[in-house]
Amino acid sequence: MENWLYSSLPIIAKVFLTILAIFTIVIIIVRISGLRTFAKISSFDFASTIAIGSIIASIILNPSDSILKGAIALGGIVLFQSLFTYMVRKIPAFEKLVTNKPMLIMKDGVILKENLHRTNLSEENLIAKLREANVIDFDEVRAVVLESTGDVSVLHTSTDKKLMDKMLKGVRIE
Repeated sequence: MENWLYSSLPIIAKVFLTILAIFTIVIIIVRISGLRTFAKISSFDFASTIAIGSIIASIILNPSDSILKGAIALGGIVLFQSLFTYMVRKIPAFEKLVTNKPMLIMKDGVILKENLHRTNLSEENLIAKLREANVIDFDEVRAVVLESTGDVSVLHTSTDKKLMDKMLKGVRIE
């Protein structure tokens, strides 16, 4: 009988074999679909990665789920992700509909309060990200961008070097 402290040897063996099988399947799928499978380039990629992790955990921990069912679910998510990415690349109207544009939240040492408000970030969150980037003075900051993935990019330098306009390509400045 199983309980929360121990499990029978056959159950443990099945979990171990399931881990070997499902990770072998994941490696095969990633080799076929490419490294972008787990890249966090967009919020959709992030959601796909979470879904893949959830499926892997479910298959490993639920003895009633089959490895074949898990493999089909994993393949389906990766296929859908590939189709979604293809459509974003090839159909501009689809890209505009389903993707968020990065938002400029600080420029040349000045916090863009309205954009900060639009992104639902606090000034304290922004300052924490500046500290993570080793910024010691707002004057060092050329730009801070809230990326479509939710990451915060801090472009800074201690010199008077000007920010290249191309670095803000596709960023909403509003």
